[in-house]
Amino acid sequence: MIGISLLIQRDLRLAFRDGTDAMMGIIFFVLAASLFPFGVGPDAAILPRIGGGIIWVVALLAALLSLERMFVPEQEDGSLDLLYLSPVSLGQLALAKSIAHWLTSGVLLLIAAPVLALFYNLPDTALLPILLTMLLGTPTLSLVGGIGAALTIGARRSGGVLLALLMLPLYIPVLIFGAGAVDGAIAGRDITPQIMILCGFLLAALALAPWATAAALRQAID
Repeated sequence: MIGISLLIQRDLRLAFRDGTDAMMGIIFFVLAASLFPFGVGPDAAILPRIGGGIIWVVALLAALLSLERMFVPEQEDGSLDLLYLSPVSLGQLALAKSIAHWLTSGVLLLIAAPVLALFYNLPDTALLPILLTMLLGTPTLSLVGGIGAALTIGARRSGGVLLALLMLPLYIPVLIFGAGAVDGAIAGRDITPQIMILCGFLLAALALAPWATAAALRQAID
């Protein structure tokens, strides 16, 4: 745990020193989500119906923006080989990287999502489900995204496109149940099944994704 904590602190310091990746994701999230009401129009009947889905789709795309840089800096400066030889296992490295990615991108999406809900005239009953689904869904995106980031380390020019092709199919279940919970809350339905499924996704990703990422890293390094 000490090794994981030190790796997270290292990544957070590097992220805050640069700030480009984290800010690019949140700026894209805010701008893209705020453009839809202007395109659709201020219809009070349409905006609440599409708001939850749009917020989740844009959040998913924003999470993809910074995935490409999860392991590339270490691979470029050679520190990935040193981390491979260190006492910290690749599974712990993958978990630390995913946590750091969520802290620098997912938390910002979590904070901005209720604010963007105001653009879509979502009722107060939808705010807590948005927060809850984002709290459960965005860590899953970071954990699963680590697998794709590790698999595309060697793909320099086409890494971003390949990463999107790999991750979008895996992200769709989180999108379906996250947006479905928000829509269900707006309609007054019980959203417990969707929340439980998102909890299951997070637990499964927490248990399996770091080891799958470690296997992909080992293949890339060897």
